[in-house]
Amino acid sequence: MNEQRATTRGGSASNDLVSRFRETAQRHPERPAVFVDAPIWTFSALDIATDGVAASLAERGITPGERIALYCPNGADFIVAYLGCLKAGAVVVPVNLLLSSREIAFILRDSGASALFFHASLAAPAADALAAAPDVALRVGIGFEDDVPVLDCHLHQLVQPKTAPVVGSTTADDALILYTSGTTGQPKGAVLTHGNLTANAVAVAEVLEVKPGVDRVLVVLPMFHAFAGTVGIVMPLLAGAAVVPVPRFDPQAITQAIGMYHATIFLGVPSLYAVLMRLSDEEVAAWKPVRLAISGGAAMPVALMEAFEQRFGVPVLEGDGPTECGPVTAVNPPGGPRKRASIGPPIPGVEMRICDPEGNTVPDGEYGEVCVRSPAVMRGYWRLPDATAEAFFGDWFRTGDLGWRDADGYFYLVDRIKDLVISNGINVYPRAVEEVLVRHPSVSEVAVVGEPHRTHGEIVVAYVTAAPEQQPDAGELKAWCREHLGSHEVPRRIELVAALPKNAAGKILKRELRRVGEVERGVS
Repeated sequence: MNEQRATTRGGSASNDLVSRFRETAQRHPERPAVFVDAPIWTFSALDIATDGVAASLAERGITPGERIALYCPNGADFIVAYLGCLKAGAVVVPVNLLLSSREIAFILRDSGASALFFHASLAAPAADALAAAPDVALRVGIGFEDDVPVLDCHLHQLVQPKTAPVVGSTTADDALILYTSGTTGQPKGAVLTHGNLTANAVAVAEVLEVKPGVDRVLVVLPMFHAFAGTVGIVMPLLAGAAVVPVPRFDPQAITQAIGMYHATIFLGVPSLYAVLMRLSDEEVAAWKPVRLAISGGAAMPVALMEAFEQRFGVPVLEGDGPTECGPVTAVNPPGGPRKRASIGPPIPGVEMRICDPEGNTVPDGEYGEVCVRSPAVMRGYWRLPDATAEAFFGDWFRTGDLGWRDADGYFYLVDRIKDLVISNGINVYPRAVEEVLVRHPSVSEVAVVGEPHRTHGEIVVAYVTAAPEQQPDAGELKAWCREHLGSHEVPRRIELVAALPKNAAGKILKRELRRVGEVERGVS
């Protein structure tokens, strides 16, 4: 890992995540921090409970710098465990709820986790993973009604008020290890420091003009994900706003939580917005408290954004950023101007540029790789110095996104570089094809990938799901594409599927679609 990068991105010790949260809790002790059925957590109650967790972990032998894995659905328990571990000086390793026990065991072993917090609903895969990761010494249950042999203690036993001192942290100390999806080989753990998270959360709050004591951020995106973790937990808690956790992707449950707790900011990915369009007019009316909807994680089709804004009366601010960048790098400002199909200008403190393969900046309007430099960029990949070095041009992180910048400094993402399709030597950008197909009234969602071809190099293949009560016709969709696209961009094949593969955050997994094509072609 690049130690020089770790030491040059810090700040004052008082600017770490834990200190900033304490300051907010001391200023507004009785202000609501987390809205759940009962009781609502105030900042004071959350501060006291997480102090208890930290002190209890120290009593059980957890020392600063040790890694603690957190395997839990969205809810107050996730936040209590998350903050408590950070207050103990530990490094939190959030675990994707959709991983297999084998994949969880890899993360436990690779991170060298000393402890695992896990929810009762996930007990079976957790037990299987622990069997393959015997070095995890402390096992903490969340939501269990009874004692079970695999557990050492319960979270509710850790939150008891303690008098023991709580460990302090600095901006340079590691806070999180977030494992990337691992599209090629094993996943890599991106190490984010207290300074990384604080810088990103403070900048996002500034851009979104978050109102302390007023704004309430609804978090249905999984809290183990970088977007939800920073923008949905850290940002509101440092800003004096509140968190409204929703444990699952359920449009009715989301709508009910908005009505009950008057959520004002909604976080989503494009596929979730598409599902929300199916709500009834009466349910849509319950969204009146929401003043901003934020979209990230993938490019949002312009047609979907316009339809959502018209129906819900809520402006959608599209932004972006990879896990390694904290994660937010850019977002369309609520005060405008907002530009369709753009992820907006960089947020405060973030520098972005478009680079050629050698790391040189290209002129505005030209395509290249989006590169980022900011106080929120990760310290490096966990125990992978070569991968860390390959991910940077000097101090500039290489996102792997193909994009361009306009004359006003707004950035546009074309595609992931690895998703670019080259057919007969001509570049085809999947997003351009997807934007056309999703405008067809019979189409709900679409994903375009390249498929190897002996003559053409690659051909364009589109996977399409049907809009409600529609039956897309592949021939009709090809004709639609010929009307709106160049001949080289028209899909050679259109596959009608019941659903597109997605990760836990709702992002479409194109690698899975490429695997489907490989199976169909007999590739092992």
